[in-house]
Amino acid sequence: MEDWKIRISALWFFTIVSDLANVLMSLSYPGILEELETMGESMGPELMLVGAIVVLIPLIMAVLTLTLENPINRWLNIILGIFMALIFLGSFIELATTMPAPYIMLLSIAGFIAPVLIVWYAWKSKNQP
Repeated sequence: MEDWKIRISALWFFTIVSDLANVLMSLSYPGILEELETMGESMGPELMLVGAIVVLIPLIMAVLTLTLENPINRWLNIILGIFMALIFLGSFIELATTMPAPYIMLLSIAGFIAPVLIVWYAWKSKNQP
C-alpha cells in the first residue's frame, strides 16, 4: 500500500471525527439548544439529506482512497478535498460570528486543515508510482 494513500485515508477519518466532535461540543454553547429547536422546524428532509451526504463523504473517501486506482483516486481526493475545505471554511466563518468559543474555533480550524492536507498529499502523489 502506498504511503500517501494511508495518510489521506487517515486524514479523511480525522476530518469526520473533528467535525462530529465540533458538533457535539457546540451543543454546550449557551442558547444553542433553544436555537436548534426553532431551526429544526424549518429544516426539511432535503437539507437533512445534504447534511448526511457531507458526513458520508469523508467516510466513503477513507475507504475509496485505499482501493481506487491512482489517477482516479488522486483527482477524486483533490476535488472532494477542495469541496470539503470550502464547506469547513464557510462553517468556520459562520461559527466565528455566532459561537466564537475557543474550543469551537480550534476544532473548526482542524476541520479545515485536514482537507487542505488531503489536497496537498493527493497533488504530490502524481510524482509517486
